[in-house]
Amino acid sequence: MNIPGYVQEITEKLEKADFQAYIVGGCVRDLLMASYAKASEAKGKMPKDWDITTNARPEEILKVFVQGKYENNFGTVLVPVKDKDGKTEDVIEITTYRSEQGYSDRRHPDEIKFEDSLDKDLERRDFTINAMAMKMTSPPTPLLIRRGELKGRGIELVDLFGGQKDLEKKIIRAVGDPADRFKEDALRMMRAIRLSCQLSFSIEPKTERAIKKMAGGIKFVSNERVRDEFVKILETEKAYEGVMTLHENKLLQYIIPEVTRGVGVAQNHHHVYTVFKHSVLSLKYCPNKNWQVKLAAMLHDIAKPQTKKFRSDPSTNSGQVATFYNHDIVGAKVVKKIMQRLKFSNDDISRVTNLVRNHMFYYNVDEVTASSVRRLIKKVGEGNLADLIDIRVADRLGSGVPKAKPYKLRHLEYMMEKVQKDPVSAKMLKINGDDLIKFLKITPGPKIGAILDVLLSEVIEDSKLNDKKYLEKRSKELNKMDLDELRKKAKGKIEEKKMEDDEELKGEFWVK
Repeated sequence: MNIPGYVQEITEKLEKADFQAYIVGGCVRDLLMASYAKASEAKGKMPKDWDITTNARPEEILKVFVQGKYENNFGTVLVPVKDKDGKTEDVIEITTYRSEQGYSDRRHPDEIKFEDSLDKDLERRDFTINAMAMKMTSPPTPLLIRRGELKGRGIELVDLFGGQKDLEKKIIRAVGDPADRFKEDALRMMRAIRLSCQLSFSIEPKTERAIKKMAGGIKFVSNERVRDEFVKILETEKAYEGVMTLHENKLLQYIIPEVTRGVGVAQNHHHVYTVFKHSVLSLKYCPNKNWQVKLAAMLHDIAKPQTKKFRSDPSTNSGQVATFYNHDIVGAKVVKKIMQRLKFSNDDISRVTNLVRNHMFYYNVDEVTASSVRRLIKKVGEGNLADLIDIRVADRLGSGVPKAKPYKLRHLEYMMEKVQKDPVSAKMLKINGDDLIKFLKITPGPKIGAILDVLLSEVIEDSKLNDKKYLEKRSKELNKMDLDELRKKAKGKIEEKKMEDDEELKGEFWVK
């Protein structure tokens, strides 16, 4: 078992002081999953955080670890782990065994009682796969795990609620009565769904029924905690499945009710799905892994239910067609309110609302110019244009369109690359117009541009000439010459290079 040496050292120090000590919770779950996995997959499943539980009281823990800090009422002491240079490289949480009574606000225990028994501590935990404890024993010998069974010496595993079996079956199951666990902390309902997405596990039926029954309790959880769990769901490969599970278990209507207002709302003849189904399918097919872009893909049509109107259209059987004018503008305002309510950062709000506001960007291959692409980049931000294309792809696939990236989107990518690279520009020179004015002592005018054109044509031929000293020397020579003929040659060379680079880019984006 790849338990870090500093974690083992902490448990050993507690045991030498005559206390019990176990690693506990998610790190035990991840250790066991890594042991079940193939060697090639095990590394990615190793725990990132380590928690230790003990029968020692906080003041007793502080006597063993004098650098520890105890600044809470939950029995948790923070112990810094130092490297050889004395810098903190990790912080380990050591928590006294405890039980909890009464959850009148459905968020926090009314009473915390320190316990002497590990069993009492494990009983209060959320899911069976998180309610296991483990410690190294002496003498240490290899541990073999096959089919969920522990064999060999060197490890003591405490599993009171069948966590190993649930790991093997890939099940999320509440400890004891799930209704009791969700009454204690309603966020556990979202956590069950988040874990099912992260681990690709299913939720045990009794536990899932309790989620649906107790869903209203999520109102008692702080928006910040709800936001954090929702983002973790979006960050997984199963974000679509997670959102659908939230919806099917009545949680989504409390978290983002604006999304569920699209249920049953039909669109126009360009869309075969309702607003809600289109929104969640756009999330499913979003090619971007960034959670902000996924969220924008899901929310891009959030205002369609409230902007839906009908206009005459003789080409339809009913003579009416649905329209959603300005749903992008209204949608950005709605998304801003949603994200403010859930306490997202201003940067996240700005990014997502910008994507929603501009997802309807107009682009016609026959009308586009480099300058229009530059204006689009300026409007939405250089770093956001690729994200907007991903949202347009998600929008198309979420509409039932089989072709994700049509010619015009590939053409836009090509134009973006073309204007951003700008491979044949005076900007690439190690000298500029201000430099020429200073050391040539000439006034601003066409001659400066002509000299830069000639210098650029030479640098295009030989990039080694792009040296400031050489360019200064060469510009003095050019300043004495009649530049009309030189300018013609320079422009010809530049245009030739532009055509070569353009053909290369067209091939890269399949727009020849």
